[in-house]
Amino acid sequence: MSEFSITERNQVKRRKDRARYDKSTIYQIIDEAMFCHIGFIQDGRPYVIPTLHARREDELLIHGAVASRLLKHIREGNEVSISIAILDALVLAKSVFHHSVNYRSVVLFGKGKLIEEEDKKLEALRHFTEQLIPGQWKYARQPTPAELKATAVVSISIEEASAKIREGSPVDEQGDQDLPIWAGLLPVTHCIGPPVRADYTDVNIPLPEHILKKVKNG
Repeated sequence: MSEFSITERNQVKRRKDRARYDKSTIYQIIDEAMFCHIGFIQDGRPYVIPTLHARREDELLIHGAVASRLLKHIREGNEVSISIAILDALVLAKSVFHHSVNYRSVVLFGKGKLIEEEDKKLEALRHFTEQLIPGQWKYARQPTPAELKATAVVSISIEEASAKIREGSPVDEQGDQDLPIWAGLLPVTHCIGPPVRADYTDVNIPLPEHILKKVKNG
């Protein structure tokens, strides 16, 4: 299926014209964003935890300490709600009331499971690392057995999802459009800055090509 079915949970109810349900749009936003926020209920109380994520086909990979309450909740097969958002511009109208932002956001729902087999856990961590910095998995030291044992990796099946997108210029009332006030967009960009060497790294060690490429393209 190229689109998610519209359900009571994933349906965008306000500004339905901004809704998207196709996987192409939703997955592009998930892949571009580096952080997500995971909401869950534990002992009758709501929690929202920010964390890194990586998508692999129709699942989301999350990793962390074995003792993490979030990962314990997920690996027990409980449902979670995950939100992701990317800010693209500040939208400045002539009326304060019509100020806004351009954004791309996703809300998804699913259940998770623990990745237990060592080879599958290593492959998931490799996928994580390569999504952040392609080429880094082979370049850096890989996890030791002790480190691998201390790390939990879960996969969350993306069962329901929707995106909501706001793009374009400000929308002012007809009566405000002639006011002598500047209106327009302030674009927000996300980029990777110049590399900063760790103070314990030998100055003679060159920056590897795959990191230079990431900086150039970031």
